[in-house]
Amino acid sequence: MTVDAKRISTPLDEAMVRSLRAGDRVLLSGVIYTARDAAHKRMLDGFAAGDGLPFDLVGQVIYYCGPSETPPGHAIGSAGPTTSYRMDAYAPELHRLGLKGTIGKGDRTLEVRKACVETCSVYFVAVGGAGALLAGAVVYSEVVAYEDLGPEAVRRLTVREFPITVAYDCFGGSVFPGDVPLRT
Repeated sequence: MTVDAKRISTPLDEAMVRSLRAGDRVLLSGVIYTARDAAHKRMLDGFAAGDGLPFDLVGQVIYYCGPSETPPGHAIGSAGPTTSYRMDAYAPELHRLGLKGTIGKGDRTLEVRKACVETCSVYFVAVGGAGALLAGAVVYSEVVAYEDLGPEAVRRLTVREFPITVAYDCFGGSVFPGDVPLRT
């Protein structure tokens, strides 16, 4: 990804999200969080019980990733995207709580697409099978919640020019063949 990629940073705000269109290539820098389905369930169960969330979701991006063990001298092990539909039951509520973006692979349910439109948020895809390459864009990693979940723990990552593509924009656009654009 080179000259035609948009360079953006977290946290995302509405103006930034509105500048993105399905198909845009992006180099993302800043802080993102990892979480997979077990962590999503725990976050929302805890929130419903009044325990709060492990981090402030407003403007944040969650990367659906369960990295491999960190080798010495590296910030993180292989860190490829997880299939996103496993988080579809949780994503709309997290968007309503302030989450501005998610990163994964594959298409999503109509409910997730509608949540991106309703909450002015975005879904990015990363290249599957390129976990070692993507790990090279991670400069710092720390577990911030649910350490007992192992690779599915919530991690705060600092990334520099993390290569992704806008899959769903906040205007109902999609990169997936067969998806009818949602009208806003």
